[in-house]
Amino acid sequence: MNKRNYRSRFTLTFVLSACLAIFVMYLSVTNGTFDITALEVIRTLLGLDSASDHTLVIFEFRLPRILIGAMVGFALGIAGTVLQGLTRNPLADPGILGIHAAAGLSIVIYMFVVKEAIKSAGWLSVLNMTFFGWIGGVAATAFLILFSRQQGRVNPRMLILVGIALNSGFSALTLYISLKMNPQDFEMATVWMSGSIYSASWAQITAILPWIICFVPILIWRSSILNVLQLDEISTMGIGVNLERERRILLICSVALVSASVAVSGSIGFVGLIAPHIARRLVSIHHQYSLPISGMIGMLMVLTGDFIGKTIFSPAELPAGIVIAIIGVPYFVYLLARSR
Repeated sequence: MNKRNYRSRFTLTFVLSACLAIFVMYLSVTNGTFDITALEVIRTLLGLDSASDHTLVIFEFRLPRILIGAMVGFALGIAGTVLQGLTRNPLADPGILGIHAAAGLSIVIYMFVVKEAIKSAGWLSVLNMTFFGWIGGVAATAFLILFSRQQGRVNPRMLILVGIALNSGFSALTLYISLKMNPQDFEMATVWMSGSIYSASWAQITAILPWIICFVPILIWRSSILNVLQLDEISTMGIGVNLERERRILLICSVALVSASVAVSGSIGFVGLIAPHIARRLVSIHHQYSLPISGMIGMLMVLTGDFIGKTIFSPAELPAGIVIAIIGVPYFVYLLARSR
């Protein structure tokens, strides 16, 4: 397949995935405990509908939830593709490498110390949670680089083993600190850690948006480097690529996206694992094509998972992270069996 065919396939796939995402957004904004017609949604968005209940439901509950789901899914899909490219392992994802767990631990510590962080969705509280999530992600990255170095270089295979160990350790510490909370805070923290976006707010959108604006363009711009990193180290160094520097840049950028996502949505697993696989099947293994498509697939996964969780199980709500995990676990087992 030549370059023109790759571009045509990428364009078609991107447009189709965007249309599917918009369709799921439409279903999410019109369906729920309080159904709203498409015409009422359009009139409310344009400020032509004076019904206060429509304005409240759309602008305070459904629209922030949809936007958070879209941004978190997009960020996790791209981060998963980068991490799989860095490790050259199709089973790598932010959860397996311990980044989810580290960011979650840092935020739970913040919740435990500043108890109002759970009860309030104020701007300062949300920004602090995002910052603490980033600190946890950076700490996980430092440990990954420190313990996966062999002969002065980061070993991609060792990243997986170290990540699994860090994930177990951070998860255990998170559980220990959560058990020290009072029952009400523990319940709310547990729902958050399961990957729920039901309490999304405009403050959370403001908190995650700068991270996506800053780091997604960098990763897409350096997608060609990910292609080069699939070669053996001797070949990569032979064409003048600084392996250590490029790996660190890509790792830090992807960790920033994961940490910001965890801060506003909790730990939504398997998106960073499944989305890259689907993207590579749809467009190709070339990262300049698979990276944006992986983001769109991740967006579609989180939006669909959240829609299923809030409608099929109504009046109860199932967190999007649990819905995606129900689908993701069998797929992960399939990937394990296929890799063997």
